Formats: sequence, structure tokens, C-alpha cells
Amino acid sequence: MSDVHPGGTLRLSETLTVSRVGYGALQLAGPMAYGPPRDRVEALAVLRAVVEAGVTHLDTSDYYGPYLVNGLIREALYPYPEGLHIATKVGARRTAERGWPAALSRPELVQAVHDNLDHLGLEALDLVNLRMTDTLEAADIVEPFTVLSELRDQGLIRNLGVSNVSAEQVKAAQQIAPVVAVQNHYNVAFRQDDELVDRCAEQGIAFVPFWPLGGFRPLQAEALEQVAADLGATPRQIALAWLLHRSPTMLLIPGTSTRAHLTQNIAAAMIDLPVRALHTLNAIADPAR
Repeated sequence: MSDVHPGGTLRLSETLTVSRVGYGALQLAGPMAYGPPRDRVEALAVLRAVVEAGVTHLDTSDYYGPYLVNGLIREALYPYPEGLHIATKVGARRTAERGWPAALSRPELVQAVHDNLDHLGLEALDLVNLRMTDTLEAADIVEPFTVLSELRDQGLIRNLGVSNVSAEQVKAAQQIAPVVAVQNHYNVAFRQDDELVDRCAEQGIAFVPFWPLGGFRPLQAEALEQVAADLGATPRQIALAWLLHRSPTMLLIPGTSTRAHLTQNIAAAMIDLPVRALHTLNAIADPAR
């Protein structure tokens, strides 16, 4: 593992410091994160390249595949190198129709944590994010997050985060146990969580955006492409670079199933966005957010 970590590092807790540019393993599964990878050999090579590049934050879930991606991670990287931290998600399950229904009951959450431990070959999980589904009400996160807090007290989980949540749900979870990460939909065009991003920065909580290039309208995409052309980069690299610039506690988990694309994603951490580019990028958010 390289001693140089893409984007620098962020300390989330006494037990967790990770590279700001991480890797999301969702795309290692088949279409819609279901079934085996298109190229199993390349999938394993990507995981090894992630570690070689100095990335220390690997984001996964047992419901990618389901179960297949965690198996690939174990095959490629076990025994895990010192300093590599694996974050996983619980709170959903997969159906044969490739759906993602909620799985938030106590038995489902306990089983999910034990399944992740077994499939990854770990005795404790560095970070478990509770994924909420179909509700943004604060009261609805209390019971499932309490279950994870109890598993943390038992030593099965070291750190807790939340995913797909409202600001009110974050506050409710914090009344139960420390929250070190929030994982929500956010990018340069979709900025409904601007206030939450700033609040996380104030509290030293990581904000981990998913869909960094999702939901762009044609004019927004055109502006992004223009900035990319001016700086000799790809639009995806510019979108990732903007996220790193947006907040000091922003963590990236871009996913890919190829080493070439992985190299491009990691290189985004080296892009310096001049004032003019930042002005253009800041202006492309949907004003109705």
C-alpha cells in the first residue's frame, strides 16, 4: 500500500482515519448491482489496484450481488493490509427482481452485520452505515440505529454512520450513539443537502456523496464539460474535484469496474480548481433545490 493517500486523509474517530478519495465497490457486481461481475479477473485486479494506490477507504455492502462483492473483496485483499478500512451498509435486502426493499427489523440488522463479518472475514466492522428507505422522519431511525448501537457496544462494530437520511434523522441518531459519517445523494448539480454538508463539516462528520454525476440537465452538463475542457480533465474528474473542494470533511467513494477508470478517479484529487472554474461550477446547481 502506498504511503501517499489520494486527497489526503480525514480522521473520523480515534479508530478511523481514511483517505479522502475512497472506492465504492457497487459496480463490481453485475447490472443494477446484481449477479456476478462482467469480468471477474478485472474486478479482482481493480481491488488490488485500489490498495496499491494508497486508498484506505473501501465502501461496500453485503447486498451488492448480493453477497458476491464482499466475497471478491476477501479473495482479492485478505489478509487485509494494515490501514485499510472497510465500510459497509445495512438496512436493505435484495429481491430476485433486483429490488432494494427495507430490512430494518432487529433480526434483519443483526443478521446483516453477522453476514458482513462472515463474508469479509472480519471480527469487527470499521464502519457500518444504516441505510434508511422510504422515510425521512426522525422517529423512524431510532429503533434500527439503537440496534446498531448495541452491536457497537458488543464490539462487532467500531463506528456508525447513516445513509439516505434527513438532517433530522442525523440529529436523532446522534442522541443514541456518535455518528461519524453521513452518506447521501449529493453532487455539484444536486445540492439539496448543502446545509447538512456544512453542519457535518462543523461537527467533524464525514459527508460521503453518492451519485456524483447523477441527475444533470443538459445545460449543467455543458458547463461541466466546458470547465473540464479548459483544465484538460474529464467532466467526471471535475465533478469529483469540486466535491473535495466543497467541504473539508467530504469523502469520495467513486466506483468503477476497470483499472483505467480507477486511475482517472484517483487523479481527480490532484486537480486544482481556479476561481473562475469554481464560480462556473457553483452556479450550475438547480435553483429549485
